[in-house]
Amino acid sequence: MSLLIKNAKQIVLVCDRLQPHLTCQDILTAFKVIDNASISINDCGTIEEIGDIVRDEKEFNSIIDASGLCVIPGLVDGHTHPVWAGDRVHEFAMKLKGASYMDIHNAGGGIGFTVRKTREATEEELLHSFVGRLQLMARHGTTTVECKSGYGLNTDTELKMLRVLERAKSLQSLDISVTYCGAHSLPFGMSEREATDDVLERQIPAIMVAANQGKVAVDNIDVFCEKGIFETACTREILKKGKEQGWKINFHAEELNYLGGVEMGVNAGATAISHLEEISDEGIRMMAEKKTAAVILPTTAWLLKLKAPPVRKMLDSGVVVALGTDFNPNAHCLSMLRIMNMACVEYRMTMEEAMAGATLNSAASMGLSDKTGSVEVGKWADLVLLKVPSWEHCIYQMDASDTITHVIKKGKVIYRA
Repeated sequence: MSLLIKNAKQIVLVCDRLQPHLTCQDILTAFKVIDNASISINDCGTIEEIGDIVRDEKEFNSIIDASGLCVIPGLVDGHTHPVWAGDRVHEFAMKLKGASYMDIHNAGGGIGFTVRKTREATEEELLHSFVGRLQLMARHGTTTVECKSGYGLNTDTELKMLRVLERAKSLQSLDISVTYCGAHSLPFGMSEREATDDVLERQIPAIMVAANQGKVAVDNIDVFCEKGIFETACTREILKKGKEQGWKINFHAEELNYLGGVEMGVNAGATAISHLEEISDEGIRMMAEKKTAAVILPTTAWLLKLKAPPVRKMLDSGVVVALGTDFNPNAHCLSMLRIMNMACVEYRMTMEEAMAGATLNSAASMGLSDKTGSVEVGKWADLVLLKVPSWEHCIYQMDASDTITHVIKKGKVIYRA
């Protein structure tokens, strides 16, 4: 269905030359915002024209008068764990009393608690809750999201989660980049070596059988590379195996301890690496050189009271910085608008850097920046319309979700206030 969005007060293009990503140096000259403009969208759901559109309005099936509104690209959430059962509100109380992430983990909580609940849940229960979460993400302006498995830690439950991710694609409108994360933690009673062998010899072969049957589809491979869990040698083996299946490398590293995971990951050809609180200067240099996306997750460091990742140093060194909510039972945040505000306040990102990080660069972290992440001719018409004085207010207002009037995915209005 063709759509005309007319008379927008401002349109944040992000860029206008189909750049695959923007570093902070690029943003100084390439970040684009235009005033008093319109957008035409064709029947295929892609952007056809931007600017002063002189066409008979009768040519369009639908028209949105955006007078007084600002338009930004649909937000792209670069890191989530959204398929799970059983909340962890009881652990929040433990954290308030000073318990660390590993204290809770060693007491049988954290990922282990969610794994037990997710194993117990039916596929239908997981699907119902997951689709509801995606709909809430859309309400907050997200149109594309990276979604991980990883609360199974065995073949049957990981496959169940991956089937949920695949089935959800046809039940709602957001695009999902699927990440297999069977190496999210060590299953109870297993050593690192045993868990690694289980992933390599049982889980991945079973996933490929299911993929060949059309039951699942995986885009990325993830490992929680951390001291005492999956250290660099085993992480390398798993990432290599995933890459051999055609999956992009997109994994957790240097969150709690420095292990050299970034250096290993860049050498392995990683598309993106997340967390990075303990990244080294050499890791920063290598990520900048190879344009490996750094997916920064402000909620995690904030909630766990971790040392802040050196985001400003990454930006100034030329690293491509993306953003994500890290939505999971430990970090219950669905709003990329809130994440942009936190990134600016906590990590000294500029508003332009945060906007690029929540759109184009997050899309780049999934290999999707040729399709989404900016408002450009030929890209998906993924758009958010907001009733704000200027586009900066969607970051300045801490969580401006209540200013959203429309969310559009591939030319279709999926949310209207």
